[in-house]
Amino acid sequence: MNNRHFAIAGFLATILLWATYFIMSNQRPEYSFLYKAISELGSVDAPNKRMWNLFGYIIPGLLISVYSIGLYKSVATEKSSKLPLIGIFLSGFFMTISGIFPADLDNRSSTTSLLHMVGSLGSYLFFLIGAFSYPKLMRAKDYWKNSNLPLLIFVWLSIIFGSWNWIFPNIPSVGQRIVFFFYFSWIVYTSIKLYKAPEKDLLTN
Repeated sequence: MNNRHFAIAGFLATILLWATYFIMSNQRPEYSFLYKAISELGSVDAPNKRMWNLFGYIIPGLLISVYSIGLYKSVATEKSSKLPLIGIFLSGFFMTISGIFPADLDNRSSTTSLLHMVGSLGSYLFFLIGAFSYPKLMRAKDYWKNSNLPLLIFVWLSIIFGSWNWIFPNIPSVGQRIVFFFYFSWIVYTSIKLYKAPEKDLLTN
């Protein structure tokens, strides 16, 4: 696979998740983005839960893991730390886990609910690890170094809006959408850069 193939995986992950979200949320009149978590589209008692968990979490997560390999190969050098690769790769992996184990909203202490929470939190925490460890690598590459500022803005905004539900408890779920927006803004931005990146600098091992 070349840069463009890996970049397309990043684009597809973003498009697939958001397209599935808009289609499935609009099929449920009682579903409100103000009050309902995204995971409720795939909870154990949700209609079409398999559709959401497959196309909203499992496949996008796998695509992010694939894209993370190409991103690392484009940015890294022979001696680079693999922490950025591990962070973004596992972010996708844990997103897949959150789809394999849907939340049980009537029993939040159930095994499937706990594993879903591990997947959701793990995906974001590993994203932060990857996103905060990439700037050092990017500074060493002329092509990538100008990406640091916008990417760090996306990351910090995702953290800031992660506290939304404490500030606006009456509409708690809006913050989750904003966090998702900045998470995937990071994915899309790096996918665009990766798509245009010169192949000559690709790390081969």
